[in-house]
Amino acid sequence: MPEGVSDATVDALGALSEALETTERARGHLYTFHQLTGEADLALGEAVEKLRAAGHAEVADRIATDLVGRNVIPGHWTFQVVEAYDDTYWSVFREHERAAREALAGGVRHLFEARMKQERRTAGRAGHEAAPEDVR
Repeated sequence: MPEGVSDATVDALGALSEALETTERARGHLYTFHQLTGEADLALGEAVEKLRAAGHAEVADRIATDLVGRNVIPGHWTFQVVEAYDDTYWSVFREHERAAREALAGGVRHLFEARMKQERRTAGRAGHEAAPEDVR
């Protein structure tokens, strides 16, 4: 724990870190959305080919023309949604969190969790070491 960092500051930085972690989870779900949508589009292409092979060219053509490769929102495939999220929100969020840590705690990460670990561990007991370098 950096010298002179108040409990209130540790709590505030912990809340900021938790909010960032939630955006990291959201970003992961966004990548899942991206991959699942891509898989669905590829499967849709296969379905179109099966419709054609089954003699339903008109139905296949309608689906192929209107849905295969379609934007998920105007002008965007899912990779562009991910890129926009990264560029306009996630990276900005990460920078603000980093800057707050630098200004208030010398850049140290996870102060809230470090304090919790100190409070909850059994000092001197194997498996409860304070830091990786304390493991014997």
